[in-house]
This record gives sequence, C-alpha cells and structure tokens, in this order.
Amino acid sequence: MSEHQTMSAEEFQNQYSNDQASQYFEQNLQDGLDTDETDLITEEDQFANLHSELEEAREQLSSIRDFIRFSVTQLRNYDVVVAQGTTDEFAEASAIVLHSLSLDWAANEQILDCRLTTSEKQQVLSLLEERIAERKPLSYLINLAYFCDLPFYVDERVLIPRSPIAELIRQQFHPYFDVNELAKPLGATVNGQPAVFYDHGLDMKQLSQPERILDLCTGSGCIAIALATRFVDALVDAVDIDKGALEVAMVNVDHHDLGHQVNVIESDLFAKIPAENQYELIVTNPPYVDAAIMADLPPEFLYEPEQALAAGQDGLDLVHRILFEAPEYLSPEGLLVCEVGDSEWALRQAYPDIQFDWLKFALGGHGIFAITFDELMAHRELFAHYVQLLDKSQ
Repeated sequence: MSEHQTMSAEEFQNQYSNDQASQYFEQNLQDGLDTDETDLITEEDQFANLHSELEEAREQLSSIRDFIRFSVTQLRNYDVVVAQGTTDEFAEASAIVLHSLSLDWAANEQILDCRLTTSEKQQVLSLLEERIAERKPLSYLINLAYFCDLPFYVDERVLIPRSPIAELIRQQFHPYFDVNELAKPLGATVNGQPAVFYDHGLDMKQLSQPERILDLCTGSGCIAIALATRFVDALVDAVDIDKGALEVAMVNVDHHDLGHQVNVIESDLFAKIPAENQYELIVTNPPYVDAAIMADLPPEFLYEPEQALAAGQDGLDLVHRILFEAPEYLSPEGLLVCEVGDSEWALRQAYPDIQFDWLKFALGGHGIFAITFDELMAHRELFAHYVQLLDKSQ
C-alpha cells in the first residue's frame, strides 16, 4: 500500500486473516526521501549469503520455534534496527513468524513445536527477507501495530505507535484521577495480594474522571482511541495538522467503532480548537527529534514521516508553543502530559528554574512530564519568551 492509499475499516479487519506477508513492496523509501543506493542493504557484496541462508532454513527447519530462533539470528546478523514498537529482536522475530501463520503474537507455548508446511515456510521467509533487505519496519510491512493492547492500522503516513504513555492510560492516570474497573494496575503481585498501581510520579489528586480529553498530534489516533477505551464516558478530540495522518486515524476510529466518542480534528496544534473547550486532560506526543539525531537516523526511521519526527534544532519547537498555549484549553484542575523523549535535556536547559514532574515507567521509557494548570500559568511568561524567539527566527 502506498502512502497515498487508504484502507477501509472492513479491509483493515480482514488484514488479520488475509495472507499479506508474502507480498513484496516495490517502493524502497517513501516519496521525498533521498537515499544513496550504496546504503541499501541489498548490495550483493554485503548480503550474498542471505538467499542461501534462507534456502537452507527452508530445507532444514521445521517448527515454529525453529523459525523464530532463525529469524532472531538473521535480524542480528544483518544489523536490523529493532526500535519501533519493540526493542527486542525475539519479540520482532516472533511477530514475523506468528503473523505470517495468522496466529496470535502471544502464542501458546504448546504450539511452538508444531511443524510448518512448505507454503507456510515460504510465507515466513518472504516476510523475513523483506524486513532485512528493505529495512522497512515490520508494522509498515503488515500494516499493523499494537498500542495499549489494541490493534491499529498503520502506514507510512503515521509514526509507528510506541509511546510509554500507554502505561499511564492503562492505569487511568492514577492517582491524579479516580479509577474504576477499567484501570489495569501495573505493579507486581506480592504474596498473593492483588497487583497495586505503579507509581509513575503523578500527583495524588484523585479527581473525578475527565469528561473531555485532548490528544494533540494524534497521528494514527492510537493514544486517543486508547484513552476512549479506558475513559468510556469521556469525549476525546484527536488533533493533527497532517491530513494523511488524520485519514489513518479515521480508519482506526472506524475500526474500533468509536466515532461517537472520538472526534478527529485537523488543526495546527490549538489553532482550530475553540478556547472555551476546557479539557481536564491533555495528552501530547508531538514531534520532538532534534536536528543532530534527525541527521543520523537509521534506515528504518526514514520510512516514518519526517514532519512527525523533526522539531527544530533542539527538538522543542512545538513543545514551547504547547506549554504557552495549553492554559487556554486546560481546566483549572486539569493535567497536561507531554512526551519529549531525548529532548528532555534540552527542555531542562531551556527552563532550569521549572521543576517539571518527570514520570517513571514500569516497562521502561523516559522524557515524559506532567504539569498542572497552575504550574503552566505560574511560568507563562517564560513560555511566552521562547515562543517569541521562535516567531522571530521564522
């Protein structure tokens, strides 16, 4: 599927049963990216053994377990970067094999020693070869990614979902908001006692659950949709400036049957959102990659839309504006949660006198802070200063 094509919700649902893995995508990179052909990993001198290795596996391997192990080895041998959705080669290899066989990615241990047919072997190895040769992220090859335990259609118009914010959503932002039976504690079970909520570092407020939520820079819509499934009585606005991304988001809203709860809006940050729309919760994962990192991205990341990654020299172009404008849209007891990733250091340097609440995560992750309405107002002049500097530089 090219970056200009769309998929209906029905087609997306059929993705799970149709055999898409053996199709070979001809487009090496999305339109507009300049890539030196010498960088492509299909060069014969570097990958002369790949076809023979795949053929040997086809002839000698038999079980699901065999092919997962073989896939891990090949991903590592060919220095495939696994960092978009998972950082674990074993998880990526398992997904390649199990998706090719139309099996759940968390397959029961009992089936791992089942033997593959000849055609099934071909499907697995074709997808593995494509992943290695093109360095295209697996989620784009199969148009599928998971976030907060939910499936999402993705293509090159949107980033692949992978934000640690999923942990906060699962716990309904405990203890800032009251929780109900839909909250999923992330803490460990101790001595047979029920799992407790993980302490991410949010303030103990226990306010009523939010009635209006904003997902700013929604991309595929994964955060907005996950929020809607955990806060079922809330209205969620999903905002993005990119029309292509919003088309993908609408596919996902349709697939999850949440059109009554999730409203998709085309807007440059808050520009088209009425200020009287007061949100109890604003969640944003904006572009935040700085210029130095953008210049040195691995091939896998070049498939993702540049405008969804790059955010100026220090990665904070959008974050400064969000911090300045958010109080106009946040309720007095509301919470803003913002991801800045590796630009955390730059944000600390920009505002050395502000004690941002940097959150902790059970499953790993960093660069996400929470800030209240009062804190945003207390430092608004500082935020305005940076916005003015940005406006002068443009």
